[in-house]
Amino acid sequence: MEKESKTNLKELKRNSFGGSIGFVLAAAGSAVGLGNIWRFPYLAAKDGGGMFLLIYVVLAVTFGFTLLITEIAIGRKTKQSPLTAYGRLHSKWKGLGVVACLIPVIILPYYCVIGGWVVKYFLLYITGNGDLAAQDGYFSSYISGREEPVIMLLLFLVIVTFVILRGVNKGIESFSKVLMPVLVLLVIGIAVFSLTISHTDVNGVARTGLQGFGVYVIPDFKGMTASHFFSILMDATGQLFFSLSVAMGIMIAYGSYVHDDANLKTSINQIEIFDTAIAFLAGAMIIPAVYVFGGEEGMAASGPGLMFVSLPKVFFSMGRIGNFVGCLFFAMVLFAALTSAISIMEAVVSSMMDRFGISRRKAAVTETVIAAVAGVAVCLGYNVLYFELPLPTGSVAQILDIMDYVSNNILMPLVAIGTCILVGWVVKPDMVVAEVEKNGTKMGRKTLYIVMVKYIAPVMLCILFLKSLGLF
Repeated sequence: MEKESKTNLKELKRNSFGGSIGFVLAAAGSAVGLGNIWRFPYLAAKDGGGMFLLIYVVLAVTFGFTLLITEIAIGRKTKQSPLTAYGRLHSKWKGLGVVACLIPVIILPYYCVIGGWVVKYFLLYITGNGDLAAQDGYFSSYISGREEPVIMLLLFLVIVTFVILRGVNKGIESFSKVLMPVLVLLVIGIAVFSLTISHTDVNGVARTGLQGFGVYVIPDFKGMTASHFFSILMDATGQLFFSLSVAMGIMIAYGSYVHDDANLKTSINQIEIFDTAIAFLAGAMIIPAVYVFGGEEGMAASGPGLMFVSLPKVFFSMGRIGNFVGCLFFAMVLFAALTSAISIMEAVVSSMMDRFGISRRKAAVTETVIAAVAGVAVCLGYNVLYFELPLPTGSVAQILDIMDYVSNNILMPLVAIGTCILVGWVVKPDMVVAEVEKNGTKMGRKTLYIVMVKYIAPVMLCILFLKSLGLF
């Protein structure tokens, strides 16, 4: 009884968001990261724009909604971080919490390495040297360096740690309230600019941003085959993990900071809308610009190097204004990367605090050291520690790619599948429904949620998992 009282007292003293706006902006800030700004546009370009967009929106309001509301409800009900929350729901499912906590531990180091790359490019453009980034081979030459990528990694990581040390209210919430509105304005401003540009190539072919926007938003059903549709479906499903920050413990941690009287239904709807809108706008600012200067072939060929290789060339082609646009773009990407990295670290820090009863400072410093050491190894993976390892997906990987593959292609689907089974069949969906409706608000899409969490989501996740292993 005494132990239970101490536990309850500890939960009462737990940090929490000051209001629903702070929670929505923090959660949206977590969701709006490199997944939206970088991965969403290049997948949309690869998969024909409009068709990918259509499938993604349908998945976001069904599949994404299911995972998002489940994790936030688990967090608020248990008032625990991912490491301990699953054990609170059912004592035999503690292992799922361990895996869920392991994911952000793996992701944070290489995410901060990429964040360091963004810092470098931002500094290039803000100092008027953006034309260097447009040179052939610049990016590969930069990441192959031994010292500067490490310095930029540590600079990015220090900023993230500083915010985490300030806590939930003064750190995460305050930071998000300032950065997210600025980020939105930058995204909208650059998107509008992308629609106004035009260019005539060496062959005399003229293209406009509006034409590129049409390629982006209008689905093309011509030549659509079942295998092509399935490929787009799997790309869009995988993108949801990045876009909504689900299956990596973040939303459970953030959910644990939400007051019991907060309206979860409204907050989750706002997070969905916010995240999907930013992803859409990211595509609207990048795809038309790449189309104008490279045509549809340029869109399809951009791939993962879109942000660091293709876009600098686009900015260079804009002439004098290109350096200014590039500066705004990488400032926006930096803000997005910071908000996401902060949420990733918070998932680990809150887990350490809940599981081991240590202070926020000690947990944050411990995780920073782990991320710094692993991050340095990732940086050296492009020079001193370079090697090539074939993956089941057919690509050849270095250290960063291996960490990304293990966390995103193996562990995240496993956690999502386990969460669906636990909630759908063990503790039952009524647990989530009751948590959402505890303040008298009726849960929207209730029937859809139950069907998704019990049947459709687990099947889709299993297919995605098998595909990531090269077995499907």
